[in-house]
Amino acid sequence: MKLVLSVEPVRFPLTGIGRYTYELALRLQKSEEISDLQFFAGRSFLPSLPTASDASGSGYGLKRAVQKNFLAVEAYRLLMPILRARALKNHSDFLYHSPNYYLPPFDGKSVATFHDLSPFTWAHCHAPNLVRYLQKELRTTLDRADALITDSEYTRRELSEYFSWPIERIHTVPLASSEEFFPRDYEALKTPLARHGLVPGEYSLFVGTIEPRKNIETLLDAYARLPLSLRTRWPLILTGYYGWRNDEIHKRLEAAQREGWARYLGFVPSEDLPLLFSGARLFAFPSLYEGFGLPVLEAMSSGVPVVCSNSSSLPEVAGNAALMCDAMDVEKLTELLQRGLEDAAWRAQAITQGLVHCSAFSWQRCADETLQVYRTVMEG
Repeated sequence: MKLVLSVEPVRFPLTGIGRYTYELALRLQKSEEISDLQFFAGRSFLPSLPTASDASGSGYGLKRAVQKNFLAVEAYRLLMPILRARALKNHSDFLYHSPNYYLPPFDGKSVATFHDLSPFTWAHCHAPNLVRYLQKELRTTLDRADALITDSEYTRRELSEYFSWPIERIHTVPLASSEEFFPRDYEALKTPLARHGLVPGEYSLFVGTIEPRKNIETLLDAYARLPLSLRTRWPLILTGYYGWRNDEIHKRLEAAQREGWARYLGFVPSEDLPLLFSGARLFAFPSLYEGFGLPVLEAMSSGVPVVCSNSSSLPEVAGNAALMCDAMDVEKLTELLQRGLEDAAWRAQAITQGLVHCSAFSWQRCADETLQVYRTVMEG
């Protein structure tokens, strides 16, 4: 089998899609079934799998500025497929896989991974220019794809129903947490966490882009209802990409920081993230909508109890190992947060159950099941 894998998501900031692409590429490189693996990004082939830096580089600010300009976004949308098609024109005997929604014009078989439908179902949570671009491009992908991959069964069914796309051509392939996420001894965490002003076991954690879909204001509402002694003993620490449509969220965070019970760290280096997870007393993730919810799995792999919402795909990811409630139920969320922080018996059980549950997910399983999708497409 010959494969062209788009590795464009492997860049700063390395979000969930970038991590998925990188981990999948690492394992596909070792597959004896793939006789020729080509990495593709932009409009050219790369000599090797790239790695994402922890700095944005000089072009990142320019890219963000361009994304806010409608004419620039539209010009990019119209021009890039032509340039990509030209670069791919002699590869029709390859299978093309995009791990990040977009499929260029391609003469061979093609597969795309849809991680969620937020550009359609949660469009109000994204920048308008980006929504217009995504909606046009993703509809084009549906016209071009021979098969689709989703991270969860929830997204598989949502995708099929929303677009009336044949469900037998959509394949669920779960993600996994990376090997860097594992339980650590608190003694070993003292020095690295001190760089962020943190003490192991003395904080709750949220990880994710600071955007409305993550339901951070509800999390702040619920945390604010905890007894003051509890939330100052175990303050809420948030980290993730700065995000969009979040002015009110950041105002709330600044107010909570002045009161001494919450703090936003910004986007931390990737090597520090597993340390932040394993040093947390509790992981809180009341997201409104997730195609998978990888941070929940990363927390469980780190030996940290989880409180999350029961929305979208999160019950699939969390199993029976987390405390869950309706995403907008502030009173119930407060109750679960307090139990997650104080109930020693539940915490011990949740840690054990979480480690067992997340062991069923692996990047090798993800690669193996992705290869099965490739086989189905090539044979079909």
